[in-house]
Amino acid sequence: MTDLSSAALAAANAPGFPDARLRLIELDDAIARIRTQIATADLARQKQRKPIDPDWFHKARTALRHLCRERAELLALRTGQRRREAMKDALIGVLRERHDEEAWAAVLAEARLRSEGEGA
Repeated sequence: MTDLSSAALAAANAPGFPDARLRLIELDDAIARIRTQIATADLARQKQRKPIDPDWFHKARTALRHLCRERAELLALRTGQRRREAMKDALIGVLRERHDEEAWAAVLAEARLRSEGEGA
């Protein structure tokens, strides 16, 4: 997935995904609004027995498609992040079981040093 939208990447890379959750809510609302507009336009078309404006309909469907794609990208990124976190938790559990208290403390100290070095 190299062509992910920048909004999806920025939101999904946020710690804990608070921005991603908010963006998903916004996307769901926007998708619902467009679907409602399309349905309303179709009802009006049926009532008036006139054709729907093809340019407007095309724009509405294109906007809907883009919003749905961004939503799918966000969900895919969040799922990948959750899998990585689950893998890290499982790895920590395995390593913790295989080390005594002293060795585990040494492993944690080294990990803290490495993580602080990356954050600097």
